[in-house]
Amino acid sequence: MPPGPAPQQMPQRHPIPGVKNLIAVASGKGGVGKTTVAVNLSLALAKLGHKVGLLDADVYGPNVPIMLGSTQEPVATADQHIIPVQAQGVKMISMGLLNPGDKPVIWRGPMLHSIITQFLRSVEWGELDYLVIDLPPGTGDVQLTLIQTVAVTGAVVVTTPSTVALADVRKAIEMFRQVHVDVLGVVENMSTFACPHCGKPVDIFGHGEGTKTAIAYGVPVLGEIEIDPRIRIGGDSGKPVAAAGEAGPAAQSLYKVARAVTARVEELKAAGSSPTFQID
Repeated sequence: MPPGPAPQQMPQRHPIPGVKNLIAVASGKGGVGKTTVAVNLSLALAKLGHKVGLLDADVYGPNVPIMLGSTQEPVATADQHIIPVQAQGVKMISMGLLNPGDKPVIWRGPMLHSIITQFLRSVEWGELDYLVIDLPPGTGDVQLTLIQTVAVTGAVVVTTPSTVALADVRKAIEMFRQVHVDVLGVVENMSTFACPHCGKPVDIFGHGEGTKTAIAYGVPVLGEIEIDPRIRIGGDSGKPVAAAGEAGPAAQSLYKVARAVTARVEELKAAGSSPTFQID
């Protein structure tokens, strides 16, 4: 019999100079609060004393500048590098800063690959403990570009407890596994709601299903984030709740997620399970 096709080899993925850890925040579908988690995670990490950058890779829906309350345009250097914007103690770059207003981005895959590569390689991130990347929902071109281009420390997968969201989060977990990226864990967003009248929890979208999915796939649960209007208002107003510190209203669960992420990163490094990438 003729030999079968050779197994496909993953391209060599290099770290970003100066960046210690690269954390991808992903979701199987839209509408689960992935960007809210990414923004507040970045701010919480910064408040906990880490040097943090935030790359908004959701090119079609770049909402990070709105949530951070920034309209400042990035500056280009003489050698065509990009200086990221400083927003609330975090270095940030987003297509929303380069293409402000309501003009849509209508791009095919090769153009997406080009802009994401520039954001990764041409931005002067400097020394960072964490570079958080807010990925678009799903498992498309941007995810593939990221995974093939740089050394990703691990992925945080965001979901709600609803059955529809969980069906897609399983695909996201499988995607990262197939391309040999560690899944740091699952965050169950919009987990429960405390009735303002009686104080009892109301499971609007269900509760605990994200935890069950994480257990079924053998990945940790990084935390559950409640439904709290203050979290939504903070994002809409450009003042995310994590910016006020861990003692701020509605911020405790987000800081719990941030601490769980740092603990998982250290756990993977101690175990030597994170892939080692050669630097030329």
